[in-house]
Amino acid sequence: MKRVFRSTVLLLAVGGIATLVVTVATAGTARKHATIQACGLMPDTKTSVRWEQFDKPFLIKAFKAAKITARVVNAQGDPQKQKSQADQCIADGAKVLIIAPIDSGSAAAIEKAALKKGVKSIDYDRQVEGGVAVLYASFNGKTVGEIQGKGVVAGLKAKGTYSKKPVIASLWGGEEDANSFLFKSGVDKILNPLYAKGTLKKGPQQFVPGWDNQRAGTIFEQMLVKTGNKIDGVAAANDGLANAVVVALKRQKLKPIPLSGQDATVQGVQNIISGWQTMTVFKDVRTLATKTAEAAIKIIKGQKPPTTGTVKTKGRGPEPAYLIAPVSITKANWKVLTTGGFLKRSEICSGEFKKFC
Repeated sequence: MKRVFRSTVLLLAVGGIATLVVTVATAGTARKHATIQACGLMPDTKTSVRWEQFDKPFLIKAFKAAKITARVVNAQGDPQKQKSQADQCIADGAKVLIIAPIDSGSAAAIEKAALKKGVKSIDYDRQVEGGVAVLYASFNGKTVGEIQGKGVVAGLKAKGTYSKKPVIASLWGGEEDANSFLFKSGVDKILNPLYAKGTLKKGPQQFVPGWDNQRAGTIFEQMLVKTGNKIDGVAAANDGLANAVVVALKRQKLKPIPLSGQDATVQGVQNIISGWQTMTVFKDVRTLATKTAEAAIKIIKGQKPPTTGTVKTKGRGPEPAYLIAPVSITKANWKVLTTGGFLKRSEICSGEFKKFC
């Protein structure tokens, strides 16, 4: 009996030591990871190269300059992954989330769950319908669309087809992105009156699920079939969708047509200087990232972030906003992107595009 008792005590002691080791290790791990104050949640790398090429590094740079510990991650188009990333950031001490949503439903859930834990959110470049963010930091989406609409009209006039009742097709962004409707409203403001007057003819219009460039190509080729290749201009919501149009036109051995874009990507600028795209909208995400980081720092310090006004966001009251003015980029002024350091001339002027520089 005594031997059994000693063995039991020994096992309990060993078990206690093991439990102690696990507890210490867990506490040590928690201390190791609880080091961030801000967290940036980027949506993907498929809809645009900007998230990793510009937004992420400039957010990190701004936080580093302010000596604020931060993490910026990318969900690769997976809403569940973005939720997990948000949960991890909160567990690791984040006091504010900067959310570029994949869709409003999942992002709103993230914001509400975060707020219950005392963590505030910023809608980054995309509005979150039904969310509870304390700030929307972006560019004026309707103005972006207006610039695109005006760009298509200018392209038609330059090409000499404006007076020939040209057929205009539209490729909008994904319906899950509230910004798609903002861009569309701006384009509609410019083009709808011209459709009503009969100056332009409204062609096929379609939202592109998830801003998927490959699907955009398929959709546009279907538009060409439907109209017998009679499309004289395209209001494309960003450079990725615009390039899908370019690829389809080349495949069908058709000539360039007035075509809008957005994001001032290397590919977009290359299409512009080579004559395949009329314009793109330059949204200096360096400024956006910097201003958003500054707003997040204010929030971390318990202060109110700066605003330029408010915006209407579905499913909630007026949302405080900080909006930055977008700029139209054409073949005439594309070099401001390189002289201003946004893009590298060597990236644009390479291979088959070198001759256009």
